[in-house]
Amino acid sequence: MGALLSLPLLAVPSLGTLMSFGASCCGAAACSAICNRCGVFKSSMATRIAYAFILLVNSIISWLMLTPWALKKLEHLTLDYVNISCQGKQCYGYVAVQRVNWALGLFHFILAVLLLGVKSSRDGRASLQNGYWGPKVLVWLAFVVLTFFIPETFFQVWGQYIALVGAMLFLLLGLILLVDLAHTWAEFCLEKIENTDSRGWRALLIGSTLGMFTASFAMTILMYIFFAASGCAMNQAAITINLIVLLIITTISVHPTVQEYNPKAGLAQAAMVAVYCTYLTMSAVSMEPDDRHCNPLVRATGTRTASTVLGAIVTMLTIAYTTTRAATQGIALGNNASHAYSKVGDEEVEHGLVDQQPSSRRQMRAEALRAAVDAGSLPANALDDSDDDDDESEDSRGGKDDERGGTQYNYSLFHFIFLLATTWVATLLTQNIDFENEAVATVGRTYWASWVKIVSSWICYAIYGWTLLAPVMMPGRFGY
Repeated sequence: MGALLSLPLLAVPSLGTLMSFGASCCGAAACSAICNRCGVFKSSMATRIAYAFILLVNSIISWLMLTPWALKKLEHLTLDYVNISCQGKQCYGYVAVQRVNWALGLFHFILAVLLLGVKSSRDGRASLQNGYWGPKVLVWLAFVVLTFFIPETFFQVWGQYIALVGAMLFLLLGLILLVDLAHTWAEFCLEKIENTDSRGWRALLIGSTLGMFTASFAMTILMYIFFAASGCAMNQAAITINLIVLLIITTISVHPTVQEYNPKAGLAQAAMVAVYCTYLTMSAVSMEPDDRHCNPLVRATGTRTASTVLGAIVTMLTIAYTTTRAATQGIALGNNASHAYSKVGDEEVEHGLVDQQPSSRRQMRAEALRAAVDAGSLPANALDDSDDDDDESEDSRGGKDDERGGTQYNYSLFHFIFLLATTWVATLLTQNIDFENEAVATVGRTYWASWVKIVSSWICYAIYGWTLLAPVMMPGRFGY
């Protein structure tokens, strides 16, 4: 947020410099402090917001480093007394973007290694995840500075090979999680309807399904009208293929054979996948270059700089949000619930009576809760609630610690996915862009980015189709 607020102030040397520096160094710490003071947010939520904020700031810095615009503004802050250069070479463009994102990727890689095996906030290393925001921000900024002393050859190899592979893995992970979300949403609504016979949940499920299908067909019509003119073969093919596959997938989802082996499959999941894939296709055709006169948005009148800046910020916000959701969604990654409760042995509660004097009221309460959990009278998370109530005063951050019984997500996996996100940002920003243009650079307006979105929609359809057909082809492995 600090970097965003400081952009309009670049023309004012003193105020802009002070606010940019202060917000950049204290932004994550302030975010964590505010969230921990808010009754709605708990410590794990505040932590995730803070890391997403750092990724957002890093992405915006990377975007600004695409062209000399940012450097010229920085030189202007010094009243043109300082000429910024990197060992006599340009400090902007392809290599600069790779440097900035590699620095944040290294930051997350180190944290991923240091946090291996952390199961709860009782582990001393958990404070590295949830605290020390000031030092962590300084380390991240120091990495950014140090990368400019590494030879360009390293980052050219990194960007062309390693970062590209990481970016593709990040995209694939996002598609898997989207399909998982579609199934989870539909099954959650069906469970609510079955348990409560609620008209509200039934209306929500039916209404959302119809709404998403309507949005899909509306976007398809708009694409045919504005982006499928004569001579735009790429757009025509992409839009038509998306429509055909949409209809095929929808038909498969309600096929009697699929329903027999997977009765939870249906139109709700197909609608969510359809609207997302159609959105990807529309985003692809609306962000392609206009060299073939197939993108009227490029020729539209208006404030081009403002729309470019807004589009870049929205893109970075989307990446930050998607990364945070992916990094904490353990279900689709095969990560079982983090709260592992050990069943009380029969030898400990054979008759359900307390046969020895507890050393304290706290121990008495804990033993009673364990017996109740083992008997099925209370859910297993009641043990965590007890720990939270007893230890709440020990939380130096002044908020309830929701991870004393077990972490809400895998810390190391969280940082690994953020590492992949930095490779995606770097790849998105550096593919086939004219770095010599001194205007503010657009994000994703290349044929490469358009084709990545188109192919991603096809892969998403394929993943969802596989989740429908796999129970039919391998019924022994699925217990529906």
